[in-house]
Amino acid sequence: MGASPTAASTSAIDLRDPETFERLIFLKQNAAWLLEQELRKIDPSEEIALGTATDPYQPIERRARITRSLLEVFSRKSGYRLGIVTKSSLIARDADLLAEIASHNILVVHITITTQDAKLARILEPRAPRPDIRFQTVRRLRQAGIRTGILCSPLLPGITDSERAIDGMARRAAEADASFFAANPLFLKPCSRPTYLSFVREHFPSLLPDYAKRFGNADFAAPAYKREMSEIVERACRKYRLGERWKDGLLPRTGDPSRKQAANIQPPAQRRLFA
Repeated sequence: MGASPTAASTSAIDLRDPETFERLIFLKQNAAWLLEQELRKIDPSEEIALGTATDPYQPIERRARITRSLLEVFSRKSGYRLGIVTKSSLIARDADLLAEIASHNILVVHITITTQDAKLARILEPRAPRPDIRFQTVRRLRQAGIRTGILCSPLLPGITDSERAIDGMARRAAEADASFFAANPLFLKPCSRPTYLSFVREHFPSLLPDYAKRFGNADFAAPAYKREMSEIVERACRKYRLGERWKDGLLPRTGDPSRKQAANIQPPAQRRLFA
């Protein structure tokens, strides 16, 4: 997105610092032209993901319009499999391009909503749009005919992973006419673990021993916990008939829309651009 600093200028920047990581934004120059070049090397049958590393709708996108320039490229293409992940309501601005892309490509939009509790959301995601605004965004995109589902991820132990919380999220997803509902447990890589545990220490100190036990020697949740979360999500999807809508979400690699996938299973590995 825009100008990138040289290696010399970034050497003194500690991107591991949470505040620096959130406030220092790198802009990709000539992003649309670079995308055109990259697409020449990509098999259209591969899945292309925007937003798996960094949200493509950062606040600066309102004036930078770099993500929109990428969508303009895809709007002129056919036969691609494209997925977009964002927690920003700004994506609704581009509903016209998304509808055009969807008319001759496979497009799936994933809106991340971790909780429907606005007060809790302000603690978990202080700079993200309110949950109700994001649910409205899902509905707006669905009304535009765009496959749009909700990612209730990550599920945070002791915070957002109760059956009641997940059931409530699935109900709201159905009310927003979401194409699907998916949720996956939290995982903590070594680079992010200190930051997240510091957050737990500040806001949920009583949970710190539990997190130390869960992630003291592991990056990912224990298999038993994964199974428990998967079963809760599947029950919620069946209850609100969200499982039936999965056929309106990301299609299997075979391209057979009649084959349904479990609503809480992540899609296959994707090709990431500009990660």
